[in-house]
Amino acid sequence: MLNNITLMGRLTRDPELRHTPNGVPVASFALAVGRPVKESGERQTDFIDVVAWRNTAEFVTKYFTKGQLCALTGRLQIRDWTDKEGNKRRSAEVVADRVYFADTKAAAETREPIFEDMDEADGNLPF
Repeated sequence: MLNNITLMGRLTRDPELRHTPNGVPVASFALAVGRPVKESGERQTDFIDVVAWRNTAEFVTKYFTKGQLCALTGRLQIRDWTDKEGNKRRSAEVVADRVYFADTKAAAETREPIFEDMDEADGNLPF
């Protein structure tokens, strides 16, 4: 069986750090993840709830803020719970194992070019 998810999107709010009664850090946030553009040109976005535990929770809370682009890997978790009125509910969330910086405005502005111009007069390829 395989339960592996990779996402890239923007945080819809600042991560919220809490601690369990045993003192284990847990952070929750949501990502806005765009779907491929439809033939009609209409864009759609999914808003995906994410939870991170322990060191990952502390890392996300310390370094990420609303609007920031991030990538993550994790797994899908389905939770069944009962609301205050006694109704049974089900929710899906991603449990993040690893969270990465995806890109920032500063990084995009200072990024070095990937390719270098070749001297065409030489005519020799480097491979």
